[in-house]
Amino acid sequence: MRDWNDFERTRVTSDKDVCGTDLAPARLTVGIVSAGRVGSVLGAALERAGHVVFGVSAISDASIRRAETRLPDSRILLAEEVAARSELLLLAVPDSELAGLVAGLAAARAVRPGTIVVHTSGANGVGILAPLTALGTLPLAIHPAMTFTGHDEDAARLANACFGVTAADDIGYAIAQALVIEMGGEPVRVSEENRTLYHAALAHGSNHLVTLVVDAVEALRAALAGPGLLGQQVIDDQPNGLAERMLAPLASAALDNALRRGPAALTGPVARGDVPAVAAHLTALESLDPRLAAGYRALSLRSAERARSNPALFDLLEGPRLGGQARRRQRSVTTEGSEQPKEGN
Repeated sequence: MRDWNDFERTRVTSDKDVCGTDLAPARLTVGIVSAGRVGSVLGAALERAGHVVFGVSAISDASIRRAETRLPDSRILLAEEVAARSELLLLAVPDSELAGLVAGLAAARAVRPGTIVVHTSGANGVGILAPLTALGTLPLAIHPAMTFTGHDEDAARLANACFGVTAADDIGYAIAQALVIEMGGEPVRVSEENRTLYHAALAHGSNHLVTLVVDAVEALRAALAGPGLLGQQVIDDQPNGLAERMLAPLASAALDNALRRGPAALTGPVARGDVPAVAAHLTALESLDPRLAAGYRALSLRSAERARSNPALFDLLEGPRLGGQARRRQRSVTTEGSEQPKEGN
């Protein structure tokens, strides 16, 4: 196996030495376990960077199809065979399966010393790779902060993604940084002890956003049901319909404003402290779906806390039992002084 100090110097510094002579960056023999939504996309990105994905582990029909489509020159092999021949071993299995896979490969001594072992789990750092690290491998956690659907847009989205990287030492960080840059992403250092918080933040901001939008679409479909204007699209339960088109510009603008302006982007009845409007919303949503109304109530409460809103709004959202606590909390935060946004829908 190669000297990773030489690898790091070659890949991170320059394509030419001080005399202007071309340096051939190290190219790696890559194996992937498994060829799912993430592994197949990252494998294709590594191949575009000049590495050779010789083999993949793929069990399900969907994984086999992805391997054949995205990595047509790669052989489909058992996980142990992939691990044994890899210089860069990419473990792209679900979080719940990672520890078992690592333990199994270590017990079988399937991975050679000097192998770069990368996992793509957001919630884990390099500690979970300890059984393989003990065999002399170089452990890396490289997590693309992106959602993967299994469709063609995944590859394009990868180019705009940040990657949370964790390594055991500076050489590891340099190698991880180089690999991410080669795949077209932006590497971001995440400490071992903060991986769970990092993953929770991303899940909260992406997975829960899907639930929020789907709930809003459901309510909007109900609000728009019935006779429409001449030529208006019929309201149904199919995706990408009129409700989605109506919500899309507003949701996109709200997301853009939040990322650009932070809490100051918060507008609407909760930010204004409009108790009658929020109460009416809750009544309407309760009649449609109590579960949807519960989600609205929870998010409205968090928005009210962010906006330091009207104490009476806390009473409405928390209920009589917690109303006094809400008022005391509100008085304590408003004494800090902050002008609240009043405009917006």
